Amino acid sequence: MLTRKWWSSLRNGLSRVSRAPAGYRAIHRRYDVIVVGGGHAGTEAAAAAARVGAETLLVTQKIDTIGALSCNPSLGGVGKGQLVREVDALDGLCGRAGDRAGIHFSVLNRSKGPAVWGPRAQLDRQRYRDFIQAELLATPRLEVMEGSVEELLVEEERPGRHRVTGIRLAGHAPPLEASSVILTTGTFLSGFLFLGQTSSPGGRIGDPPSSSGLSRTLKETLGLQVGRLRTGTPPRILKDSVDLTLATLHPPDQHPTPFSFLNTHTHCKPEEQLPCYLVRTTPGVDRVVMESLDDNSHIQEDTKGPRYCPSIESRVLRFPGRSHQVWLEPEGMTSNLLYPQGLSMTMPPDMQLRLLRQIPALHRVEISTPGYGVQYDYVCPTQLCPSLQVKTTQGLFLAGQINGTTGYEEAAAQGLWAGVNAARSALAAPLLALSRTESYIGVLIDDLVTRGVTEPYRMFTSRAEFRTLLRPDNADLRLTLKGFEEVGCVSAQRYNEAVRVKEGLEEAFSTLGSLSRSPRDWRKTLETSSISQNKGGTLTATELLQYNDITYDDLAAALPESLAPFLEFSQRLKIEAVYRPHCELQKKEIQRIEREEGMYLSPDLDYLSLPVSLSNEVREILDRVRPTTLGAATRLPGMTPAAIVHLLNFVTQKNNNQKKIIHNQHSRAHKKPSGPEPNLKYPYTLTLSILNLKP
Repeated sequence: MLTRKWWSSLRNGLSRVSRAPAGYRAIHRRYDVIVVGGGHAGTEAAAAAARVGAETLLVTQKIDTIGALSCNPSLGGVGKGQLVREVDALDGLCGRAGDRAGIHFSVLNRSKGPAVWGPRAQLDRQRYRDFIQAELLATPRLEVMEGSVEELLVEEERPGRHRVTGIRLAGHAPPLEASSVILTTGTFLSGFLFLGQTSSPGGRIGDPPSSSGLSRTLKETLGLQVGRLRTGTPPRILKDSVDLTLATLHPPDQHPTPFSFLNTHTHCKPEEQLPCYLVRTTPGVDRVVMESLDDNSHIQEDTKGPRYCPSIESRVLRFPGRSHQVWLEPEGMTSNLLYPQGLSMTMPPDMQLRLLRQIPALHRVEISTPGYGVQYDYVCPTQLCPSLQVKTTQGLFLAGQINGTTGYEEAAAQGLWAGVNAARSALAAPLLALSRTESYIGVLIDDLVTRGVTEPYRMFTSRAEFRTLLRPDNADLRLTLKGFEEVGCVSAQRYNEAVRVKEGLEEAFSTLGSLSRSPRDWRKTLETSSISQNKGGTLTATELLQYNDITYDDLAAALPESLAPFLEFSQRLKIEAVYRPHCELQKKEIQRIEREEGMYLSPDLDYLSLPVSLSNEVREILDRVRPTTLGAATRLPGMTPAAIVHLLNFVTQKNNNQKKIIHNQHSRAHKKPSGPEPNLKYPYTLTLSILNLKP
């Protein structure tokens, strides 16, 4: 077992290596990928790029804050937990870090189906940060440097088109060259902190602000559309000053569920987990909010904030007179701080203390650090490709809150995929996209690049059309094999484990399908009354698992010789059997979407003059967003069914014309054996068409 002393020494080692003069010898090297920012997006991006095989540099303002939990010390939740499982399936860091640092594990939505369960954990801040830093230090081809990025280095290839060539650090350090650059600036891009009537530059309290030159490069040099968003954090309170006898105790799950597919247990033992507590606001909270509005400049701004994680000021203004939940969550195993989830606020510190003491359990509370607000720049994500590369700038990738999202999990998911594609771009490999039919990461990115954001984006299971297929239990089968065979970001160890699980599940279902009996015989075997007396014919063991009160353990106990070898997969087999009929129906819809996604649209297509019956509004939408596929075009806000039909007909007609061209070339090639044989594998290949579409 890794000791606290070992982790501390390893973290100090990372700091020494990164700050030592020897580290600056790398300034004269050219990197494949440079990642700017050491938060959740940046750490996942740097690790993923290095796993793909790129020589990678992570540049961060402060070494000590790499992997820091800036706001809530938690991971996962409904929708968010699915993202963590998928990041882990692609060999990312946050799932294993959560298993190491978790101190309170629970699965949300237990009362509903497994497809919408939300794995979640409260985390020990120090343990999480130590794990992430240790993993980065041990990652081959990855270097870490402390510094502030002054500006991006770009070259103009033609009017409106650029190529990134590296970064320039603040001070007198030489430029750093790179084939790809990933910006994961979080809330630091032109960030400002707000507390009462005061404001100051910065993206997180205690950290220096980012350089204004970086934001200027994005706006002025690259001409990107940049908006403004806001968020906030609650005050941290001293646990000893809270009367927990007046709060409702919420214990963790007795059997913690790990995030990572590589772990069967969490680091924290079940009996060592810490509880959370629930309290509620009172009319006195509303009164303090209304009295402090004139002294709260952050709440007076019209900048959009997170709808699904609003400040207490926003809640009171939107729902006056309502009592709101506040969760008191521990910040660590040895920490004396509690995080009051639901009480984000930006009023003056004295008013914050008054407000907190309006809650009975907090009537004597003391504040360790006041809450504050942050306003920051984001880049409109419709200017990105599904690979998260900026459409008009070769080699520039964006991930995290710079794309208008909120939350660690959304940032980590984007960071991993940006890291994969930045590395592939630097290594001259084709860029990749994840479909919304195969992952929540695909849903997240597709929503961002096709629809954009008007407020900080948060993932929910309701955003996924195929959530019965995209379950947290099967993320490894959906993504790990692809991550190894096609993407190149998954280790052989994880791949081999996923193959073992896949083959084990297939063998188990084959055995279950072969066990067929009459309902009467099954009732005798299992001693259950859930099978109807009137049911005839035969039932397989797979069909029996679709009954709510029949588990795989029940079947294995009745038929141990056949089913006992697969007990390690008991929960997965039960879930898969329950959802199998629904998944079969959804697969037909997925096939239709995949056909649409197979029809690619050129980024240079002139929609304003396209000889198709489209309204001016639709033309402007297509010209502004420039979807990469017909499927993406169907999901654009404002697109009409008629417009999609006309666009489909146009593409299909050009496709047919192209097939004739290919056929003629194929015929000529037979007359001239020296010519290469054309590729007729893909039905939508339009490589030579006037549209310049590509498969």
